[in-house]
Amino acid sequence: MAAFAAPTAQQPLKEASSFADYWALTKPDVNLLILITTAAGFYLALPAHLVGFPILLVVHTLVGTLLVASGTATLNQYVERQFDAQMRRTKRRPLAAGRIDPSRALWFGVALSVSGAVYLAAAVNLLASLLAVLTLSSYLLLYTPLKRKTPLCTLAGAFPGAVPPLIGWAAASGTLSLEAWLLYGLVFLWQFPHFMAIAWMYREDYVRAGYLVLPHGERRNSFMGLQAVLPSFGLIALSFAPMLMGKAGLFYTAGALFSSIWFLYYGGQLAIRKTNDAARRLLLASIVYLPVMFVLLVLLRM
Repeated sequence: MAAFAAPTAQQPLKEASSFADYWALTKPDVNLLILITTAAGFYLALPAHLVGFPILLVVHTLVGTLLVASGTATLNQYVERQFDAQMRRTKRRPLAAGRIDPSRALWFGVALSVSGAVYLAAAVNLLASLLAVLTLSSYLLLYTPLKRKTPLCTLAGAFPGAVPPLIGWAAASGTLSLEAWLLYGLVFLWQFPHFMAIAWMYREDYVRAGYLVLPHGERRNSFMGLQAVLPSFGLIALSFAPMLMGKAGLFYTAGALFSSIWFLYYGGQLAIRKTNDAARRLLLASIVYLPVMFVLLVLLRM
């Protein structure tokens, strides 16, 4: 690394900067949401009358998932480094800004991904590992290139993006039940308004870098509006699923329904106003909504 070539007096500062850059490559803010949904999926998959919580198993699950997620984020930035350099939102990222050598970042991402997949297979189970590998490969090989080809990239990215709760569920139970796929549907639908908020806030940036996350011309507004609103109606419908299955009472249903309508409101505001301020509010609402829904689901089990 460049830090070792610097004068001795500046060595500690540059080493700290390099560590921060590698840490930034892993996208820790995104990983936090991934770990929350993975942990929730794990907890919800446990038998109702389990004696003793499997702390070691959940730790193994979260460590392995974190490694694969960090590797995926690093490899994504490696692939997109030239385009990230053209966007105001991403030009300060370590690779885009030239603070990390691309070959080092590539091996860093590969090492994280491989070690995470092997760790999950050895310490948890093969199904959890396969789900993690499927997430990584579909994100990098399908979603990432499609961002420059079609606005339907959001749909392609939503499939791997919703897998973390399945990893947690598979880690705890070794299988994937209907309840696991309901968690998947929750995260799958949530991603559309969440990403539309980001896409709208940085629409000029995306165009500058050649990304086609929104259509060109008159279709752009309607495309954004539909993706910001329609999936939220699906989330409202999904709120009733635990009650209809006899697994939830009034507390969960009321909380989930209120949260989903609240989320829909901010999606509607963006669709109507089409302003950056409305997009920021929807983005904030999306960051709040998903953890709240999983907290409600966890409380349902307590």
